[in-house]
Amino acid sequence: MPTVIFGQEKLSLPTLDPASPLSVLRKTIADWTQLDSFKLIHAGALMKDDNAPLSAYRIRPNSKIGVVASAVPEPTLHKSEQSTISSIHDQLNLLRTTLLPSLEDFTQAPQSDKEHARLSELLLQSLLRLDAVSADPEWEHARKERKAAVKEVQGFLDRLDESWRNREQ
Repeated sequence: MPTVIFGQEKLSLPTLDPASPLSVLRKTIADWTQLDSFKLIHAGALMKDDNAPLSAYRIRPNSKIGVVASAVPEPTLHKSEQSTISSIHDQLNLLRTTLLPSLEDFTQAPQSDKEHARLSELLLQSLLRLDAVSADPEWEHARKERKAAVKEVQGFLDRLDESWRNREQ
């Protein structure tokens, strides 16, 4: 699994199709970092061409890809309820596409303690990101969406822990 590094944060990506263009990877990273503009660096080289296949950059399962923000995003002063809901949905969709396949594999056949710790940590990070989403008290729909998202992620964490407890000793 390639690892994306952004500041102190790391994201392990599922194995990527070498024929897919860089733009697919860039979209996944943009959803994760919430950055509009950033540079990708792999093996000391700047990854520029969004149309080039990932194989052109020689990305392997153990590759590390650095993310450098091109411009610091300006804080939005007037968030709307819809943008808050969209942010919650983006977090969930990213979790479902990047982490859920690994979680499903692990719950079918729990592997190492290291994999359990990695998945657990990534799920907890998701919970923290959802916790950081602030909804005004009058935004009832946004608060319900956030609550449902937290419950869903907590359910994933519970499944992970239960499969770990029930593994064959």
